[in-house]
Amino acid sequence: MQIMPSTAKWIAKRMGLKDHHRELVNRVDTNISMGTYYLRQVMDTLDNHPVLASAGYNAGPRRAARWRDVKPLEGSIYAETIPYPETRGYVKKVMSNTMYYARLFGSPSLSLRDRLGTVPARPLNTN
Repeated sequence: MQIMPSTAKWIAKRMGLKDHHRELVNRVDTNISMGTYYLRQVMDTLDNHPVLASAGYNAGPRRAARWRDVKPLEGSIYAETIPYPETRGYVKKVMSNTMYYARLFGSPSLSLRDRLGTVPARPLNTN
């Protein structure tokens, strides 16, 4: 899982990893542990919404939250309004891949539109 150095330092502190150094993120077990911990934090911060969480994992949860509209949006429309091309493409790839993984793991068949869902409106206290 890709983790930026400053994010890895934050994660290590939150997880209580006292011996953290930059190279630890390259160890598979540590990388997966830190990446899944961070993804859980992002999901919790962004209403457990997969589209918001994938945007937040890539560009930061504060940005993903700021990109929400004042009204609910279809997930695909939210994704198209992401101002960073890299993040917009990342969200599209992640959400598209959910279709393949769902089939692989025998999850219920949902359309991509249903998987993207509706991104809730930005809370009034968010800038």
